This record gives sequence, structure tokens and C-alpha cells, in this order.
Amino acid sequence: EELLPGGAKLMLKEGALGSPLPQAIFGQHVLPELEAGKVGFKAGMYMASADEVYINIHGKGGHAAMPENLADPIIASANVLLALQQIVSRNNSPKMPSVLSFGKVEANGATNVIPNTVHLAGTFRTFDEQWRQKAHQRINEIAENTAKAYACTAEVIIKKGYPSLINHEATSKRAMGFAKALLGAERVVDLSLRMTAEDFAWYAQQMPACFYRMGTGFAHTEPRKLHTAEFDVDEKALETSSALMAWLAIHELNYIQNENT
Repeated sequence: EELLPGGAKLMLKEGALGSPLPQAIFGQHVLPELEAGKVGFKAGMYMASADEVYINIHGKGGHAAMPENLADPIIASANVLLALQQIVSRNNSPKMPSVLSFGKVEANGATNVIPNTVHLAGTFRTFDEQWRQKAHQRINEIAENTAKAYACTAEVIIKKGYPSLINHEATSKRAMGFAKALLGAERVVDLSLRMTAEDFAWYAQQMPACFYRMGTGFAHTEPRKLHTAEFDVDEKALETSSALMAWLAIHELNYIQNENT
């Protein structure tokens, strides 16, 4: 699920969900910021698309004490990174959430060695397909032209990842109602948009889908956040999670059967 193209896309391609496709699909994911015993839902637009961005800045390396003989890819890459941050702030509507972040920069030089190439790796995320394509174009243009200004070249590789996850309105609202009936309204919360991504989005493009969150947090303590060495769950959440998934399956099946009779 964490690597492109994601398991969901492959399962759909290989027919793992059968033919015809299911009339509804539900996904459940932990949320450490939410106390165990609670769950959260959001109908409609929920999670962002996610693309991997790789940029290789090629220059001419050499001795750091002789910069006049070099085309420094480190300086070029620093300016490329700064310039790319203008894409979201100056090319995108403030009404459309977007993120362009770089988490990896590799130069592999030394205190007195400028390398030939610097490698950048990051992620671009948003909710609008038209803007997504435009942003890819701007990443290419800005990286190439900024690198050129420093006598370097930029090689841009963008791997298009998961689409944005859009929960089916009616299915999600029904699921929220079913959850309140099982757990009580005080244990069912409304969720906000997230810039994280999820391969479940591929399912949501093919059938009515609801992807919701199960609270795993400990009461009165800081959340043990996802993708950290401190991640942990209050195992009381397992009761809620298994009960709710079974409850949703039964009640959604009853709903579909009643609709078809």
C-alpha cells in the first residue's frame, strides 16, 4: 500500500473483487489523534492525490576551493527547491489545498568536494486533477529553467500516484448513521480534509466507497503518531473496530437488499 501503484489498483486490475464489482466498499484506518472507542467519518472529498517527484540536478563538480571552474549543482538545487515553493503559493488557487514537499536531498560531496549531481525527492499532493496536471508542468519548467540559470541542467521525473480519495456521499452518511446506532452519537465525529493519501482511492473511483477512521489514542496522553518509532494503540480500539466493520457490513447489505426489492 505504501509503494506505487498500490495494492488496490493491482487487485482491481486482476479482478480480485469479482465481476460485477461490489455495490459498496468500506475501509478502516487507525487515527492516533482520536481516542480509542471513537470513530470519524467524512463524506465527499477526504484525502489528497499523491505524486512522487524526483529531480536530478547535473552540473560540473570539482574542488570546492576553485568555484570558478565549476557549475555547482548544490547551489542550483538550493535555488530550485526555493523556486518550487512558489508553485503552490503563486500558481494555485488558495481555495484548493495543495502541498509540494521535499524530504530527501543527496549531494554526496565532501567539505572540499562539489559533486557533479544532486538528487532531490519529494511529493506533490492536491484534490483537483486539472491543477494536478498544471502543477506537474510547472515543476518541470521551474526546475529546468532555474538550474539553467546556474549553468546546470535538471532532469525531472514525476511518478503519478494515487488519485484523491472521494467518499461516496450517500454511502458515507449512511455509515455514519449506522455507527451512531452502534456506538452512540458522542463517539462518532466529523473528520477534516487530509493531505495524506491512500490507495483505497482506486476503489472509490469504481464503486460507492466509505473510508473512515478508527480512534486508537490513549486517553489523556499525547497521540502515538503514525509512521514514527513511538506508534502504539490502545487495544480497546480492536473491540470497536471489529464490531463496527461487521455492523456496517450487515446494515449496508440489508439496505441494498431492501433497495432491490
